[in-house]
Amino acid sequence: MNRRSLLGSALSLTAVLATLRPTTSTAQQSATTNESTTPSDAVPANRRMTIWRDPSCGCCDVYADYMEDNGFVVTRIDDRDFDKRSIAAGVPEAGLGCHLAEVDGYYVSGLVPFEIIARLTAERPNVIGITLPGMPQNAPGMAGKSGALKVYAFNADGVSVYSNE
Repeated sequence: MNRRSLLGSALSLTAVLATLRPTTSTAQQSATTNESTTPSDAVPANRRMTIWRDPSCGCCDVYADYMEDNGFVVTRIDDRDFDKRSIAAGVPEAGLGCHLAEVDGYYVSGLVPFEIIARLTAERPNVIGITLPGMPQNAPGMAGKSGALKVYAFNADGVSVYSNE
């Protein structure tokens, strides 16, 4: 496996979201981006993921590898303040996951299984994103692999259950 490091008015929300795009330099990006034989422009947006994570979190690397194994091209960005970035993106503070990702215009907080992300990008609900709070032991990137995971959707109107699988 490759282990390389890598919520308000609509106007203010748009401004906040605009500041959350990756701003790494070419040198930083090449140091934290996994190499791929497919140019990223040729990869559909729903299969490109950027992950902001604490560089000392090993489960985030395992999760990124898991997403790559399921057909995603993943860019990893070291960000010790990913939690502040997550809250600015609208993730409820009580619902923070261990990293923040962006996929096809949606924010994904935590170790959300790839099937749920694929459903999100296919259904295109009117949400800012989804979150799997904390670091459940049965989530991708963690030790266990069985049991239900409750994933929440969030937007300016609040929080709701998106998936309980």
